[in-house]
Amino acid sequence: MNAIIVTAILGIVMMFGGIFFKSKSTPKYVAIAGLILVLIVNSLELISGESFFEINLRDMLTFNSFNLTFLTVIFAATLLYFLLNGRDIERVGSNVSEYFALIFFVLCGVTISATYNSLLTLFLGIEIMSIPLYILTGSDKRNLKSNEAALKYFLMGAFSTGIMLMGIAFIYGGNVEGSFYINSIGLGEGPMPVMIAVGLVFLLIAMSFKVSAAPFHFWTPDVYDGAPTVFTSFMATIIKAAAFIAFIRLFENAFGKVHAQWQLLIALITAATLLVGNLTAVFQQSVKRMLAYSSIAQAGFMLLAIFSFNQFAKEGLVLYTAAYSLASIGLFAILIRMNDYTIEGFNGLAKQQPLLAVTGTVFLLSLTGIPLTAGFLGKFYMLMAALKDGHQKWLIILAVLCAAISAYYYFRIIQAMFFKESNNDSVTQEWDINTAFKILLVLIAVLLIVLGIFPTIITDWLHY
Repeated sequence: MNAIIVTAILGIVMMFGGIFFKSKSTPKYVAIAGLILVLIVNSLELISGESFFEINLRDMLTFNSFNLTFLTVIFAATLLYFLLNGRDIERVGSNVSEYFALIFFVLCGVTISATYNSLLTLFLGIEIMSIPLYILTGSDKRNLKSNEAALKYFLMGAFSTGIMLMGIAFIYGGNVEGSFYINSIGLGEGPMPVMIAVGLVFLLIAMSFKVSAAPFHFWTPDVYDGAPTVFTSFMATIIKAAAFIAFIRLFENAFGKVHAQWQLLIALITAATLLVGNLTAVFQQSVKRMLAYSSIAQAGFMLLAIFSFNQFAKEGLVLYTAAYSLASIGLFAILIRMNDYTIEGFNGLAKQQPLLAVTGTVFLLSLTGIPLTAGFLGKFYMLMAALKDGHQKWLIILAVLCAAISAYYYFRIIQAMFFKESNNDSVTQEWDINTAFKILLVLIAVLLIVLGIFPTIITDWLHY
């Protein structure tokens, strides 16, 4: 509860602060201080189990070690995002304070989406999280691609929200309790009622859209490519992770007892997501667009947690969130500073900026799933969760093959950085690469390696 109240207040403060902030850099420092506060109050709630705010929630929200640990990871990743990309957010436009306000409102929606206990609060959380993103996507008003991406994102998002509301209506009408609470839908053994089955399919489609799972991924490449790169980094990491925890809470608590009846459906979606994401990423020449498709492929691995529903799945999802978010935020931060977003634009980076090349390699190795990185253990936990489930073993084989395919397009960037010569005098915008930026990149790279060796730093909190 602490995080919901504090992020909402900070969003309002940043929104009105634009009137009073004289310097363009002031909103960044206020936002960083505010996010540190959010991280502290959420961590205190995780440790003590008590909120600073005594509010009768009528069981609409539930706070436990799983979602509070997840939120701690999310806020820590967002803090690193602010520290790395604060100056890049300033350059998007003149409304800097409003950009940070929208991000805090998104984080409020993320917190609600991670802790909801009712279909109504699920809807509110998803919408509070999504609407500011439509604005951020189109924040570069002088760029037609940004305007197109915002319109496409808004229309597709509105359509998926309509499907979600239809699903909620069917679930409400079909459950015996006549309740919106996800624990009161009342499904047990035996055949699933028709209205519940229809509602489940609608909700599965809507949530698959939010996590950009195939075949509901078609908006992702265009939106990620058209949005300002600094906001693409936020959408591809924090938002995707938040949608997944909403996904797993819904299907575990509402439909967990009839898991066997819809498990094959989620397996097919997972397989399609893995194949589409990886095979399409192979043919991309733009690194930004390649990362958009690779985010779809990463979503395929995260869907294995929905497929499995066991302790390995929960631990793996939190660890995967940390590994994927850290690696992607770091990689996007480097990409923003490149003069050319194509793979050829990375040629010779190791000679001009060796630290960026080395840290970028760590990020790419983690995304690939190479041992001694957090990405490897994230994939390992996901595969173990599916193996423990014992069903659809072909899906595990497919996931391993797709992980091997991903090595091809990630290693193309490493090859360009270290083994190819640049045709330009300057590969990067060197004036924007200062000591603090390099220190943060090294910190993220070290965190990925430390989590790859000691994953219990995060997973132990799930049993606190």
